[in-house]
Amino acid sequence: MATCSPGCEHYTRACSLKAPCCSKFYICRLCHDENEDHQMDRFSVSVVQCSTCKKIQQAQQICEDCNTVFGEYYCDICHLYDKNKKQYHCTQCGICRIGPKEKFFHCTKCNLCLALDLQGKHKCVENVSRQNCPVCMEDMHTSRVSAQVLPCGHLLHSTCYSDMLKRGSYRCPVCMQSAVDMTRCWQNLDEEVSQTPMPTEYQNMTVMVLCNDCHVRGAVPFHVLWMKCPGCGSYNTVQDGMLVEQQPSQQEQH
Repeated sequence: MATCSPGCEHYTRACSLKAPCCSKFYICRLCHDENEDHQMDRFSVSVVQCSTCKKIQQAQQICEDCNTVFGEYYCDICHLYDKNKKQYHCTQCGICRIGPKEKFFHCTKCNLCLALDLQGKHKCVENVSRQNCPVCMEDMHTSRVSAQVLPCGHLLHSTCYSDMLKRGSYRCPVCMQSAVDMTRCWQNLDEEVSQTPMPTEYQNMTVMVLCNDCHVRGAVPFHVLWMKCPGCGSYNTVQDGMLVEQQPSQQEQH
């Protein structure tokens, strides 16, 4: 029995799919979508062509003529052929995921398969996987790139997340909440602020700020560098109003 051939840049397989939309043969749906002005419906695929003997036949895992294995893994729902990556078909997601299955669970609220170590430890956002990645604006739910769950519950492609951190951006692009533990950074900013006194005319100025991390709104001393949240101590804040001069107390006036 022959093994599957290299296939394309996306999948390792030994057959081509007949696109039900245009009747053209492509190694995979992604190859089709890159070359056509429409998308292939993977679920409607019913015909494949063997890459070894060129036999056109019903979608199945093994060629009916030459016994070539089209893919070590085959899903007869998604019509996914590929080398074995411990894939599994999630009926709730409606597509195949890279496993192993026992290391993942399906979060019904997020509508996504997540790693077991996130069970009960992540913030759920309803149907978050049905949104596009806020960095590259590509689809999250059907992406072949793994998802990174931020503390706020929003999703990014893991590759987009890594690129974001490399650029020095540490906030969620959607809600602006801190995407990593910033405790040490806030301590450094405490030191920086303490060593940068404000000019005399600004020393009694306060301003309202809104914290992107804990959502507390409150008045804080104005500083040209950073303004600290009065609730959680984060510097991930935005100014929410004009400067107000703090009136000295009666005790200070005497």
